[in-house]
Amino acid sequence: MATPLQAPSALTPEDEGRRDCYAMLARVFYAPPDQALLDTVAGSATGGAGVVAQALDVLAAAAREADVAEEHQRFDDLFIGTGKAPVTLYLSHYLTETGREKILVGLRGELASLGLARKESAREPEDHIAGLCELMRHLVGQGSDEAALARQRDVFDRYLARGFGPLCDAIQSADRPGAFFAGVATFAKAFLSVEAESFAMLE
Repeated sequence: MATPLQAPSALTPEDEGRRDCYAMLARVFYAPPDQALLDTVAGSATGGAGVVAQALDVLAAAAREADVAEEHQRFDDLFIGTGKAPVTLYLSHYLTETGREKILVGLRGELASLGLARKESAREPEDHIAGLCELMRHLVGQGSDEAALARQRDVFDRYLARGFGPLCDAIQSADRPGAFFAGVATFAKAFLSVEAESFAMLE
């Protein structure tokens, strides 16, 4: 990541939580979980009443029952496959009215305007859900003034808003109820839906 031109303002506790949620989603969608990640997620239950807290509790319960080797295989089965995977993690796939190459060109321009670029070692195109969650984590970390929130909303609306729901639905349809990645989809859909509602209120 590039160093911002000016230091971001201190984050509110709410934005620290948002940043952490995006960071977790970026990690779980990028690669199969290791035991440390499963243990961290399993310990993240809050018992809260909100929709995101309840979804996190569902994911934490699934993580407690998960086996590393089985989840590694499940990641491969769901998202990589031997041919066409049951679920694609590239959000442009779910935006059928817009050509994928056009989306990637726009996203690369967005990254360049932020002084960011995909690492040469990265194996995934920029529209991968993990990369987009990492981009949002970076943007949330820049602060919550009016300009920062407008940039977050713009990126979210263009690259995440219409794709995350179909992606999460596809994962839940492909995985068994109560399984780890079904729990990931439950949490991702709840959190990103709240994000969408919050950004809509800024308009």
